Amino acid sequence: MKRSLPGAATAAPAVPVQADVAPGAVPGAAAPVATMAPAAAGVAAAAPAAPGRVDTLRTEFDFELPRGYVDDTGAVHRRGVMRLSTARDELVPLRDVRVRENPAYLSVVLLGRVITRLGTLPMVHDGIVENMFASDLAFLQDFYEQINAEGHTLASVTCPNCAQDFEIDLGGSRLGES
Repeated sequence: MKRSLPGAATAAPAVPVQADVAPGAVPGAAAPVATMAPAAAGVAAAAPAAPGRVDTLRTEFDFELPRGYVDDTGAVHRRGVMRLSTARDELVPLRDVRVRENPAYLSVVLLGRVITRLGTLPMVHDGIVENMFASDLAFLQDFYEQINAEGHTLASVTCPNCAQDFEIDLGGSRLGES
């Protein structure tokens, strides 16, 4: 099972790129519309950009399922891509009748929205996710948490023996770890 997190190569996601500003234009006044351009593969959240440059944000992450989704023809699909979740992705499933009747269904609907590719499947939706093996669903739930809460599970600690300061990831770095 393989996960790609910041620093690993991935398909080039679209990121906002600053449009050219006309000479003499006042910064911040009627800003030009941003266009979408592919980001360089493996670009992680960048340090603050120099004046005139735009920060890039990695929005898609590669993964490999532990078992794989078996489609109707018997083909196994293991490699996929998950994008960062938006507020809409987390709100829309709450209106779904299946989620209202069974709150545990929330993760199935949510994952169906944020998984953009899985093997050679033409489309990924909640029907695909609900037919995955439980171990793959658990893996995807963990992976979703890692990419969407990145940086929020770190804690600064001090070793009681050597007094050295370091950071630990309270969310764990592998499936089932915490």
